[in-house]
Amino acid sequence: MKILVIEDHPAELRLAHHVLSAAGHDVADADAAEQAFERIRKDRPDVILLDMNLPGMDGLTLARKLKSHPETQDIHIVAVSSYPERYPKDEVLRAGCDAFLAKPLSTRTLPQQLCEIVTKPARPE
Repeated sequence: MKILVIEDHPAELRLAHHVLSAAGHDVADADAAEQAFERIRKDRPDVILLDMNLPGMDGLTLARKLKSHPETQDIHIVAVSSYPERYPKDEVLRAGCDAFLAKPLSTRTLPQQLCEIVTKPARPE
């Protein structure tokens, strides 16, 4: 499965990349929304692991933009945040994300969680 991890904290980005790659997935990285658009156009992921608290454009805005375009609306988006009070699950789902995972992520279950999410139909806006 092709996974794009969008995370601005280098240690968390490396950890997610390592865990998902070790599970056999093709993983690409981006540390900001603008870089993510390039990666999405180039590699078209099956799922995006999207940190909500990004510099510049936040994850909610990015999710809304992706779900509003026919070319990207069917990509699964999994929101990730350390701030569930700032990014409540219901708001994240309304923005078009397919699931919400609170940080810290479980390195033991993350690959399986993403596989389960991808087997469900994406939520087009």
